[in-house]
Amino acid sequence: MAGNPRVGVLALQGDVREHAALLSGLGADVVLVRRPEELAAVSGLVIPGGESSVIDKLSRAFGMQEPIRDAIAAGLPVYGTCAGLILLADEVLDGIAGQESFGGMDIAVRRNAFGRQNESFETSLSVPVLGDAPVRATFIRAPIVDRVGPQVDVLAALPDGGVVAVRQGALIGTSFHPEVDGETRFHELLLENARAYRRSVA
Repeated sequence: MAGNPRVGVLALQGDVREHAALLSGLGADVVLVRRPEELAAVSGLVIPGGESSVIDKLSRAFGMQEPIRDAIAAGLPVYGTCAGLILLADEVLDGIAGQESFGGMDIAVRRNAFGRQNESFETSLSVPVLGDAPVRATFIRAPIVDRVGPQVDVLAALPDGGVVAVRQGALIGTSFHPEVDGETRFHELLLENARAYRRSVA
């Protein structure tokens, strides 16, 4: 059990299955999280890509918004990809009317910064915290980090300087989708954080 933390994937909308499969392949005990009691049982959480405004609305409808905010404030490790990054941001610069986020990261993000779905693209990124091998990154209607607070580490940026991967404490966010390319290192980092969190609350 020591190497296999229980990790949740927020399963309200988005590419839940891909994250669950990747985490299972890494040996995690994966829980699909839709209710507060399921959230309370995990040592880490993935907020998947999808539609950030839809996940926001569903989180409120399912009574999940405040439990997730409380869990983040209590130090639960969370990894957000694409829409998940938007939902971790304290500030969403161009959200739809009434859109809210869970917050926790001192960043401002801009939704759909790279245009429509047919303008999606792939590239290789240097992510030194993950080692020397480049990360293959797929951007699909992706956000970009417009402002980074003093407690936030920039993990990766595009050649033009656009910030696309960040970390603040136990929170990680990427504009892109590692799970699409079978890139496991961000999820491995989440699992490391989840093990440490589990030890801290044991």
